Amino acid sequence: MPAPQATVMKVPQNGLQEVPLTIASGGKVHRFTVEVARTDEQQTHGMMFRTAIAPDRGMVFPYDQPQMLAFWMKNTLIPLDMIFIRQDGTIARIATAVPLDLTGVPAGEPVVAVLELAGGRAAELGIKPGDTVRW
Repeated sequence: MPAPQATVMKVPQNGLQEVPLTIASGGKVHRFTVEVARTDEQQTHGMMFRTAIAPDRGMVFPYDQPQMLAFWMKNTLIPLDMIFIRQDGTIARIATAVPLDLTGVPAGEPVVAVLELAGGRAAELGIKPGDTVRW
């Protein structure tokens, strides 16, 4: 007889620290409240299993040193904008990520953070590479 399998809870993570974040773009300052995914476990889980994200919310993934990063959308049910952030706080790249796509989305250069916002939000606000992110 096969051994019983453990049930895996496929739920969004919660309880992450929340901080204010701003993006200065074209003479405007866009304000967000973001969750901070600091640990490896928090970063691995990311936005998995969420069914919605408010337009003024997001999640930031900070790293201690600049590195070449690529993010994917495993178990991520909503479209996201991935904003790759250089050490000086400027945006290196913005990518639109498709739900459940396992293809890695690369930063294209060493970065120290990735910000995930609701898909299409960066374009709606006119946010572009070179703009400045602070949190």
